[in-house]
Amino acid sequence: MAYSAITSPPPLRFPSPFHNQPPKPKPHSLFFYSFGNQKNPKSKTSCIFKPNKNIPMFSRQPLLSAPKLRFNVQYSAEEGAEPLATDATIQEVFSWSSVILPFFFPALGGLLFGYDIGATSGAALSLQSPELSGISWFNLSAVQLGLVVSGSLYGALLGSILVYPISDFLGRRRELITAALLYAFGGLLTSYAPGLNVLLLGRLVYGLGIGLAMHGAPLYIAETCPSQIRGTLISLKELFIVLGILVGFLVGSIQIDAVGGWRYMYGFGVPIALLMGLGMWSLPPSPRWLLLRAAQGKGSFQEYKEKAISALSKLRGRPPGDKVSEKQIEESLVSLKSAYKEDEPEGSFLEVFQGPSLKAFVIGGGLVLFQQITGQPSVLYYAGPILQSAGFSAAADATRVSVVIGLFKLAMTWIAVVKVDDLGRRPLLIGGVSGIALSLFLLSAYYKFLGGFPLVAVAALLLYVGCYQISFGPISWLMVSEIFPLRTRGRGISLAVLTNFGSNAIVTFAFSPLKEFLGAENLFLLFGAIALLSLVFVVVIVPETKGLSLEEIESKILK
Repeated sequence: MAYSAITSPPPLRFPSPFHNQPPKPKPHSLFFYSFGNQKNPKSKTSCIFKPNKNIPMFSRQPLLSAPKLRFNVQYSAEEGAEPLATDATIQEVFSWSSVILPFFFPALGGLLFGYDIGATSGAALSLQSPELSGISWFNLSAVQLGLVVSGSLYGALLGSILVYPISDFLGRRRELITAALLYAFGGLLTSYAPGLNVLLLGRLVYGLGIGLAMHGAPLYIAETCPSQIRGTLISLKELFIVLGILVGFLVGSIQIDAVGGWRYMYGFGVPIALLMGLGMWSLPPSPRWLLLRAAQGKGSFQEYKEKAISALSKLRGRPPGDKVSEKQIEESLVSLKSAYKEDEPEGSFLEVFQGPSLKAFVIGGGLVLFQQITGQPSVLYYAGPILQSAGFSAAADATRVSVVIGLFKLAMTWIAVVKVDDLGRRPLLIGGVSGIALSLFLLSAYYKFLGGFPLVAVAALLLYVGCYQISFGPISWLMVSEIFPLRTRGRGISLAVLTNFGSNAIVTFAFSPLKEFLGAENLFLLFGAIALLSLVFVVVIVPETKGLSLEEIESKILK
């Protein structure tokens, strides 16, 4: 990509909106054009620069004859001022080695969430087998099986409710450490459960860890990583969920023939949870959270500021208290001071349901709601039983085909991560949701009159998984992370997590009873109709945010 800088003619002056007194002297006003073909500029951003007399561009020579151009960016950090440059115009210098661990350990929380989905698919088969369960209470009713399968989702729902009032107190780091402990304790309870009640308790505790991890992980990653790779890392965190599902399928396929294999499936996640907890313990708190506490008046402002500088220096692998980290913290304080006023530091709960925040919640909350009520939890949690009924009679056969589905899911998610910034959010959502609707109608047709063609069910499952992973899977959470205004972003994500897990738990629990009541053909037909409704929602309501900064989304779309 090429960049061109064009100076304004001398008579044109642009006084700074952040100063009452005239500047001395006034800097030139420059426009950057970013484009692939110099004859067709695509975008324009205005920045103010100090003139450098040693650069030929400030002489009478034609600008384009200068071999190299360098600019000294002028920053303003006065009280109430806004930064003169956005994330799109100034990029932080960083090394990939310094951002790996602050991304990896929080992302393990997503991997453990995905692992629970994949492992439960095989564990549901193992638990109900008279020969393989290794227990006397294997004859579970549809309601009991629904509670086992969706128990972690009910825990996640409860966790997302509990985290709303305590997340700012705990901080992102301590929230993720707590999530790791809940993951480990819940996994141990489940794998050593002597009876159904203890098993359900373990599933609930594990779910509490999911609720905290899925709230804290995207916040910690977004607040600690360099701005120019924030979208990539948040999308990769969703890829970790898919990787966890695949690992769960693989462990299930290995242990499906073992007596009491479901215990090994649920216990496998305990060492990963301990690694996550130890890793988060070694990382510093989020610098932005430290500044947030300072802006909210929760302690000494200077003390929190110094801690934030130290934390950022450690995250970037720089010497303690280096000048670059100090400057970045000063710039962050500018935006925080404008978002959190002294007379109203924390806002109110109802603020999320007002003005631009309400519009953002309709978009983000609607996406995560349709993400679940189009049947996603049912198709994933019951992949094994669906494949069994499709003709793969042996539990091992069904579980191994689930591994193939997991690999396909991983590949399609990677495609979405790579292409989302090229194609945009809306095209992927529209195309993907259309495919989801088609796959659900195919599943309905299979159970209604195509029962002699088991490959139809497998093809429909692959179509569903592929379309989901290029649309609702990664893009819903990407939109949630970028659509809310700064002031209500934390509360908005909390409500989105609550909406996600609430609808997930209801659909997962209701799948078995509804399947018995309606029959599989009518149930998938219902999901297909909901998918069509979600397609209308995407076309009419969901905006395109490709190429827009967070500030542009807030000013151009939400207002």
